[in-house]
Amino acid sequence: TKELTLYALLISAAMILSYVESLLPVFAAVPGVKAGFANIVIIFALYKMGNKAAVLISLLRIFLSSLLFGNMFAMAYSIAGAILSLSTMIFLKNTNKLSIITVSIVGAVMHNLGQTVVAVFVLQTKGLMYYMAPLTLSGVCAGALIGIAAALVTERIKLSI
Repeated sequence: TKELTLYALLISAAMILSYVESLLPVFAAVPGVKAGFANIVIIFALYKMGNKAAVLISLLRIFLSSLLFGNMFAMAYSIAGAILSLSTMIFLKNTNKLSIITVSIVGAVMHNLGQTVVAVFVLQTKGLMYYMAPLTLSGVCAGALIGIAAALVTERIKLSI
């Protein structure tokens, strides 16, 4: 019961952070750029609860948020980004050679890459790959901020499951 409650709490927290982020004004210079607040929860789960928990929380958050606030296209883009991002973050975390901030930065860039690749296939426009330059820059910036927040949260919150 304790573990199920923790999962529900973390999924809820990630959904709330996603919703709050959706209320913020869009940065017009690079459309579609977001900070990825929900990733604070995902990175926390990855480091405190393990790979399986992070994947489950991430996918359930995407599914539920898309159902409540988005659509199927949003879900497809988010899942593609999450799968590439989580796979990369799990691999990097397991090397024990990089900080949580660096793992977050690489995860953010991979998320952008995953979404861009899906957009190229859906829209049949290879030119969208040029969009990766500003998305990489925004991914590095957002990933660093999210990584710092996740590191602080992970350091301060103790779990006993």
